[in-house]
Amino acid sequence: MRDTLTGSRIRERRLIAGLRQAELARKVGISASYLNLIEHNRRRIGGKLLVDIASALAVEPSVLTQGVEATLISALREAAADAIGQNAEIDAVEEFAGRFSGWAGVLAQMHRRVVSLERTVETLSDRLTHDPHLAASMHEVLSTAAAIRSTAAILAETQEIEPEWQDRFHRNLHQDAERLADSSKSLVTYLDDADSADDRRGVPLEEAEAFFEARSHHFPEIESGGSSSEVDLEALDSAAVKNVTRAFLDVYAQDALAMPLEAVKAALKGSEPDPLQLSQQFSVDIATVLRRLAALPPGVLSRPTGLVICDASGSILFTKAVPGFAMPRFGEACPLWPLFQALNRPLVPIRKRIVQLGRSAAEFDCFAYAWPQAALGYDDAPVYRSVMLVRSVDEGPQDAQNVARVGPSCRVCPNAECESRREPSILSEGF
Repeated sequence: MRDTLTGSRIRERRLIAGLRQAELARKVGISASYLNLIEHNRRRIGGKLLVDIASALAVEPSVLTQGVEATLISALREAAADAIGQNAEIDAVEEFAGRFSGWAGVLAQMHRRVVSLERTVETLSDRLTHDPHLAASMHEVLSTAAAIRSTAAILAETQEIEPEWQDRFHRNLHQDAERLADSSKSLVTYLDDADSADDRRGVPLEEAEAFFEARSHHFPEIESGGSSSEVDLEALDSAAVKNVTRAFLDVYAQDALAMPLEAVKAALKGSEPDPLQLSQQFSVDIATVLRRLAALPPGVLSRPTGLVICDASGSILFTKAVPGFAMPRFGEACPLWPLFQALNRPLVPIRKRIVQLGRSAAEFDCFAYAWPQAALGYDDAPVYRSVMLVRSVDEGPQDAQNVARVGPSCRVCPNAECESRREPSILSEGF
């Protein structure tokens, strides 16, 4: 009986993780329609696919297969891990869930609601930061409301107004009210469309990243000796997206030429990669090694591997996602990420174990490196870029002195003692 409900648990965990069906299906290499059948318990699931889905959802496979008790206990453990300043009796969680199953369910449900609220706030904050249409629409609504209030105040507080001016104020009030109604309707329509659409990107960089993700960041036509021009980009909508994608593919082709796939596989031989050693072995810079490791086909490396590239302003230029990794794309990211610290130490490779704070304390092994772009002329200041390889880890940190605690952004970071904090967190008491 328990196995027949695995699909329902997958759907529940996917909703908690804030993933769309199409996004989860793409991560595990199946179609959205097949995942839909699984989630409605119309297809049995097991083996590698179950493990892949559990990894994408950042849970243990047993959470998806062992029924209500295991799911409830897992939720209570997550709630305990997320609690700030509280030392829950983890050893007694199973007894608590068994003796007070109702209260345990309430606690787990409240924790899910808090997680959902945190994610909503983080998403809206990021969208307000970078979405020009949303920002312009909000400005239009607020400015129109201010104009209506000002006109209404004049009419209400002025005792005697000449008929000509009174008619003009009434006309302005009517026009502003119509403009507010149209702006509000347009804003609601935009938000509804953005929330319901499968593709919420609309930005060339993000569409290029989606193209790379759909190909698992690996292009056999380039690996076999071809150029970037051999990759078909007809599925991309605009010339801007094609130009951005082609630029990324050019870098990919250069990296593949400098570090051929078969040679890289032979160098790794099933061991964990050492970027410094690979840099010396292939006579390339660290940035090339980090990009190349992130582009290896699935199965070559033992753990999921992500990548982030930024310029000297801290703007994110490219991202390859890894389960559990959260970094705002458009500003307000935590400055403690090695990606940004490398910009202060160009040409110096940095390796740090990162504990990412938030609803779940994800842990990553990060390699970062910053390098100057080619000089365009004499006396020109160099323009730097930074790259960070992100690898998930299972074991505990080896060196506690080299572990950094980072959050998604100050606004939703629970670390109240951070000296780099720019603003108070909304996750403080009262939220």
